[in-house]
Formats: sequence, C-alpha cells, structure tokens
Amino acid sequence: MFSHAGSVMRALCAPVLLLAAGTMARAQMPDTVHLSSIPYAMHWENKPLGFTARGGVLEIDAGPKTDMFRDPNVTYNTDNAPKLLFTPDSDFVLVAHVGQAFRHKWDGGALVLKQDDLHWIKFCFEMDYTGAHRVVSVVTQGVSDDCNSVEIPGKAVFFKVAKAGNVITLYCSTDAKKWLLVRHLQFDFRPGFRVGFLAQSPTGSRCAVQFSRIVYRAYRIRDPYAGE
Repeated sequence: MFSHAGSVMRALCAPVLLLAAGTMARAQMPDTVHLSSIPYAMHWENKPLGFTARGGVLEIDAGPKTDMFRDPNVTYNTDNAPKLLFTPDSDFVLVAHVGQAFRHKWDGGALVLKQDDLHWIKFCFEMDYTGAHRVVSVVTQGVSDDCNSVEIPGKAVFFKVAKAGNVITLYCSTDAKKWLLVRHLQFDFRPGFRVGFLAQSPTGSRCAVQFSRIVYRAYRIRDPYAGE
C-alpha cells in the first residue's frame, strides 16, 4: 500500500518537477550571447524556449503564441517573439541563411531592425495563410503594414539587409549570388537602434529557426539595385 501511494505521489509530482526544471533552464539562459560572425555582443529581448550559438550558426526556438506585429485594424498588437539584438554600425550589411520547418501558419524567422516598440522593420521568412513559404516584410511606424513577396519552394532562403543612412534595402536570394530587391525604403533611425534575429510561432506550439552563413560588414552600399 505504501509503495503504491509512493508511486502515485511520484507520478503526480513529475510534471511539476519537469516544469520547474524547464523554468530554471530558461531562467539561467545568458543575457549576452557572442557569435563569431557578429563583432558585437548580442542581448535577448524576450528569451526563447532555447537556443544554440556555435560555429557561426545561431538557432532560436520560439515558444507558442509568439509574434511581433501591430495590426492595421488595431485588434492585435504584440511583441513577445524572442529576439537576439545588437547595436550595429551606422551603415552596414547583414546577410543570413534563414531556415525553419514550416509546421504552423505564421511560423517564421526574421532579421529585425528595431528603434523602439512602435518603430521597427521585420524581414521574415514565414508560412503564410495559404501554406506557402513566403518572404514577408513588415514596416511598423505606429502600426504595421504586411507586405507579402516571393514564394520560396524550399525551407530556407538567404536574406540581406543593407542600411545606408536612413535608407533600408531588403533582399532575398536562393543562392547568395543573385539577389532580388524586395523593398527599398526610408526609415527614421536614431541612436540606440538595434538589429538582429527573431523567431516566432503565432498560432503554433513552437518554431525553431536556424540562422547560418551569417555575414556582417560595416560599410555603406552605393547601388541599392546591385546591393553593393
């Protein structure tokens, strides 16, 4: 009888212990992350379920109901997606190969430029409302727009973000050789803005995004159509 009661008690306590262990692991996640391809320390804004950063490859595991969007209808405003951000040079180019499994609608991985909670740019590779693997750019100045671009047949794509003064140019590519200009815009950046990496799973249970072949260069592009 005692043995059976002990077994029941252990079974009841197990989920609590697992939850506590998971909470502790998340709480112990470092606030600062270093990656060989980025010359500056990176800091979390909204910590993920987990992450790895080794050999120039970053993987961020976003939890459920995580997103970054301010609906034009003002019915859905959230910014709880995990982001790993750093303060860049005034002019720069950031390239990354972004890949994910595409399990749930709106699952996505993105390069992000953020001034503050109301002013930011999210360049995202996500599963769209049709199930397609879509290049999407979101520019937020108080409220977000939502610009769907090309469909990518695979589960990974190269992204390039170029900042030249207050002009931002976004590019995508399947081979990192031939780049398509996705968006070219002016954005009022001030000292203190940050750039980095995001993972999201707005309708799913989680989404692990891998950022590899990351290249960061501090220079000002001359030709936005060439990206150089």
